[in-house]
Formats: sequence, structure tokens, C-alpha cells
Amino acid sequence: MQPMENPWPYPRWIAHRGAGKLAPENTMSAFRLGAQYGYRMFECDAKLSADGVLFLLHDATLQRTTNGHGTGGELPWSALSQLDAGSWHSRTHAGESLPTLEALARWCLASHFCLNVEIKPTPGTEAATGRAVAELLAHIWPTTAIAPLLTSFRPDALAAAQAAAPQLPRGLLIDTLQPGCLDLAQQLGCQALVCNHALWDAALVAQVHALGLRALGYTVNDEWAAQRLIDLGTDGIITDRVDLFSPAR
Repeated sequence: MQPMENPWPYPRWIAHRGAGKLAPENTMSAFRLGAQYGYRMFECDAKLSADGVLFLLHDATLQRTTNGHGTGGELPWSALSQLDAGSWHSRTHAGESLPTLEALARWCLASHFCLNVEIKPTPGTEAATGRAVAELLAHIWPTTAIAPLLTSFRPDALAAAQAAAPQLPRGLLIDTLQPGCLDLAQQLGCQALVCNHALWDAALVAQVHALGLRALGYTVNDEWAAQRLIDLGTDGIITDRVDLFSPAR
């Protein structure tokens, strides 16, 4: 059995895409709102623009959460920065812009918040995106602060992040329990397995902890599901419901 990192430096509660659904996801308004609810750790989605700028967007395409169309990663930052990323959510947020990952990271550092960056590459840019995220955060994040946690569903992205900045902690995201996923997490030098919350049971938590990994669950929006993960002894809960769950609990 490998020794568990002690203590795990991150809060249990992590605000999904800033403030879940209460504000336009992956915008600075969302992160500020999450902070107003007392959250001290935030999850975001990062991808590369056509000219190499890391920006926040969950989908490969723009139309769900902006007034743009097409694949976000195929546009330069000069075009992406002009998009309205708030009107789809509410009039209150009309004109909200897409942030860069650097802007969010510097805000987190200034406020002493923790950050979970999901590497969300445009298909075909897995290695380039993983490398860019790791290089940027390793450059701007002081070693005296709690390091950002890099996660991804894409092993190639995590491998590139590992090669670029092995000191930054990583987590493998999984939505289904595939054979060999724990071996893969170890091969990638991960510190955590981040599962769809329904996958966790006592046996899997014990197995993950025995390997020296931490157990995190997403996306937990119901009281019963949160309590189940707490009772199982998991280490982190990613939620949209920043209005329901107090991070101080």
C-alpha cells in the first residue's frame, strides 16, 4: 500500500464551472458568485484557441454558451474574446466575456482559492492542450501556494501535462468503470480518480485509497448523493448546487 498524501490540501467542496447553473458557466461572474457562497475551490474547463491562448469553454462548439458558432478551438483569441458568453443564461449577464485560463488562475491566486482545471481539448489537440495548461500554470503558480489540480478524461492530455510539469497534481476523470482504469491512473502518475458520483461504492473507495489515490465525485446536486459520498469517505465533491451545500459543512 502506498502512503496517502497527508493532508490532502484541497477543500472537500468544489464549485462546478464556477457556480454551477446560477451564473453563466466558466465565466468570471460564475467564479465570483461561487466565492460569495463561500466556496474556496473551483472547477473549470480549459481549451486552446487557434493561436494558442488557453480559454474557458466546456463544449467543443460555441453555440450552447455563447453567441458564436462552430468549433471554439478553431478561432483565434481575438474573435473568441468578442463573444457574448452570458446572454444565453440571463439578461443580467448579457455581454459577459469568455475568460482566459490565466485570468482565472491569477484571480484564484490573489484570493487564495484552489483550482481544478479540467483539460478539455478540442479533438485532435489533446497533447498540445495538456502541455499548454501545465506549462502556463507551472509558470505562474508559486510553489508556496496549493498547486492546481489538473484533470481530464483524455489520457493523452494528462500524459502531456505530466511530461511538461510533473510537479502539478493530476486526476483521471472517468464516467464508466473500464477495465484497467486504475492502472491507467497510476501510469499517468495521478493523485486522484475523479468519477461520476454514482460509480463510487465502499469497495472502490477502499481500492483507490489502497493505491494511494484520492477519490472525488462529480456532479453531485442532491443531498442524498452528497451524504452517500461523505459516508463512503470520499475526498472531494464537485457540485452545481453552491446554493444548497455549504462548503463549511
